[in-house]
Amino acid sequence: MDQLRARDRLFTAVTLILGIVLLPVAALYRPRRALELACRWALRMRYPAEDLTGLTGRAKAAFAAARTEAFWRHGRLIGLTSGYRDPVTQQRLFDEQVRRSGSPAAARRRVLPAAESGHVRGIALDVRPREGAGWLDEHGARHHLYRTYDNEWWHFEHHPGPGEPLRVPHPGARARYHPAAASGQAART
Repeated sequence: MDQLRARDRLFTAVTLILGIVLLPVAALYRPRRALELACRWALRMRYPAEDLTGLTGRAKAAFAAARTEAFWRHGRLIGLTSGYRDPVTQQRLFDEQVRRSGSPAAARRRVLPAAESGHVRGIALDVRPREGAGWLDEHGARHHLYRTYDNEWWHFEHHPGPGEPLRVPHPGARARYHPAAASGQAART
């Protein structure tokens, strides 16, 4: 475990240094967006399989702004493990979970059917590493990115409307929105 953490710290340091090295090039290419661009380039090298295709334009922009802030202001990396999923893929994940858990109700504690999934709507982001998710949990509201389930530290959704979504215990729990909720932890029903 200590080796894994040491390796993660090394990868983080190398990625941050790479961002600094790429910053002058990004400034020449896009002066007004240099920080975002250098961050994107550095994170693309750290997380080469990442795919933001299919996210809504607003979700993608919010994610880019949040991870740029995390990178430059706090030295945190945020990578995307899963974003948009087509309905067939999402339904397959749900059906597989039904088989594993024995019932649709049990499966909904882990994954939602396609018709209810934020991944299918292009607003859900499964992120890594845990430290990046922690940063997003603490600071993501500025970008309208919210952790929505207690049992999934990695799952965030883009909700740009007034108020923020209440965090619920798991995907199958019903979420209510409360415009005055300041922390996303208001009382649940």
